[in-house]
Amino acid sequence: MITEWRNFTGTTLGWLRSKHWTAVVVRLFVLILITWQVFQWSSYRAFGDAPLVDAWPNTDFSRATVDLDEIESGGPPRDGIPAIDRPHFVSTGKAARWLNQDEPVIVLEIGRDARAYPLQILIWHEIVNDTVAGLPVAITFCPLCNASVVFERQLDAKMLDFGVTGRLRRSDMIMYDRQTESWWQQFTGEGIVGEYAGRQLKEFPSRIVAFQHFREQHPEGKVLSRRTGYARAYGKNPYHGYDSLKQGPLLLPGEVDDRLPPMERVIAVRTEYAMRLYPFSRLREKRVVNDQVGNEPIVVFSRPGTLSVLDAGAIRESRRVLSATAYSRRTEAGVLTFEQIDGRFIDRETGTSWNLMGKAINGPLAGVQLVPMPGGVHFAFAWLAFRPETSIFP
Repeated sequence: MITEWRNFTGTTLGWLRSKHWTAVVVRLFVLILITWQVFQWSSYRAFGDAPLVDAWPNTDFSRATVDLDEIESGGPPRDGIPAIDRPHFVSTGKAARWLNQDEPVIVLEIGRDARAYPLQILIWHEIVNDTVAGLPVAITFCPLCNASVVFERQLDAKMLDFGVTGRLRRSDMIMYDRQTESWWQQFTGEGIVGEYAGRQLKEFPSRIVAFQHFREQHPEGKVLSRRTGYARAYGKNPYHGYDSLKQGPLLLPGEVDDRLPPMERVIAVRTEYAMRLYPFSRLREKRVVNDQVGNEPIVVFSRPGTLSVLDAGAIRESRRVLSATAYSRRTEAGVLTFEQIDGRFIDRETGTSWNLMGKAINGPLAGVQLVPMPGGVHFAFAWLAFRPETSIFP
């Protein structure tokens, strides 16, 4: 099993909560190693990138949309964190044998094909190259940003598949495609180095909810299997204690936007004309938010009880956070207004009950599915690092 730097440093963050002197020694050792790696990366840049070019001979570094000095080594080498290229799936019933009902999964629905990708698996692989309803997609998760984004893998009639470079920019994973070895920013889906520099991957709306919510809506849905071809401690968190609000993100140079605590979870909503963040700290007080972002009337639903994958060493023992989803309020019945009554999401116009997945489950509109909004759930620092022009609710 490959010993990954993120695994090692993440575990160390958990040890630091102990008062034992040995933990202090370990932390000093890790900080020295990380400093050495950053120094090594800086040295590579200073000497004309010769080692970098040797490792990436097929990447055209003369074509870049970002300053290469912003790119840092995350520790693992190229493909040291292996993407899943041949995903296997199991039924929701079989997945329930090893997947806690409150564990978070990335939910992707394309047509009638509904799939769940447990974060307990994605945290070790970060990318799944898959085909859903005939469409090639990449399901990505950056643990340092708590960012899950799904992209189409087809560009200019060329099928791409993605791997992990081992590099970071603004603490976010940099992917590469194996066809041209261009580098891509995971958070934005933008090509930043190489042949595809300046190009944009198409994003598919996805949601992060507890496994039980996916299973209730899609009892026949597919769940990514632990049969990945790799030996990993699925169910364990290699970033023990990382999502504490009291600490800052790793490997994020420069100043952090101070409008929100950097490790605050937020759900973002993006429209053609505007973007807005809804902090979880405010959603705990207001479980339903009716709002308008740009020209689009939207609603944010939230429920407590989902396990964090970035807290305890064993995910089952982690603290619980919210699940939050966002949808357009436009339907064939008109623009709806929602409220929470006795724990249920109800629209005022028809009295229909809706679930966290945005589906009408009881009432005149039963069976109607709200349209998910692009954006997703992330750490605040990550969204604001790449999209500082975003407004914050309220």
